Amino acid sequence: MNSAWARAVCRLLIVLTIWVPFQAAQAGIIGTEQVVSQASQAERNAVLGFVTRADVAGQLQAMGIDPASAKDRVAAMSDQEVQMLAERIHSMPAGALDAGGLLLLLIVIGVIWYVWKR
Repeated sequence: MNSAWARAVCRLLIVLTIWVPFQAAQAGIIGTEQVVSQASQAERNAVLGFVTRADVAGQLQAMGIDPASAKDRVAAMSDQEVQMLAERIHSMPAGALDAGGLLLLLIVIGVIWYVWKR
C-alpha cells in the first residue's frame, strides 16, 4: 500500500514538473516618468488618506478647517510639498501611548494580576 502511494505522488510530481516550465510570464519596460508619477500619486493618496481619517477630520474641524477644503488643498499641492508631508506622516510613531493610555494599561494589568492571584 505504501509503495502505491509513493508511486502516485511521484507521478503527480513528474506531471507538475513538466507542466511548470510552460507557464507564461509577461514582462515589460516602463519609463521613468511612469514610475515617478506612480510614486507621487501614491504619496498623494497617502496624504489624502490621512486627511480623511475620522480623528484627523475632527482635529481639522476643531481648528476651523473643513475636511472637504483640506482635500482640495492637498489636491492643489505641488509634488514636492506632498512628498515632504508624506515623509512626515510615515515617520510618525504608530500607537504611541500618552500618560492616560499608560495609566489605563497599568490599571488593566493590576486588575488582571489581582484576579489571577485571588
